[in-house]
Amino acid sequence: QVQLVESGGGLVQAGGSLRLSCAGSARTFSNVMGWFRQTPGKERDFIAAISWSGGSTYYADSVKGRFTISRDNVKKTVYLQMNGLKPEDTAVYLCAAGAVPWAMVGRAREYSYWGQGTQVTVSS
Repeated sequence: QVQLVESGGGLVQAGGSLRLSCAGSARTFSNVMGWFRQTPGKERDFIAAISWSGGSTYYADSVKGRFTISRDNVKKTVYLQMNGLKPEDTAVYLCAAGAVPWAMVGRAREYSYWGQGTQVTVSS
């Protein structure tokens, strides 16, 4: 059963923008929502996380200032606005959810639910 569903990926030129969405259910749209990305043969890298209220966010240094995470609790959807995309941002982007202690939001293993991912490709 699919718990989280990502959308919005695609092909974009360097410097362009994309907005990813992740739709959850009443069960999976959790306290902490996060975005990770993964390239073939590598582990999932943390991108961003947001608290239930949206009042707390945390970003990986590699995307700080370019990406923005937000959430709509009524729609049970979390977003990732990606600006200034670079070829090195090319990856499968995955949404994650869980009752994660804020100090551990960067750790993939702390999340209980995962989406199947959406491909983002940035051409140079």
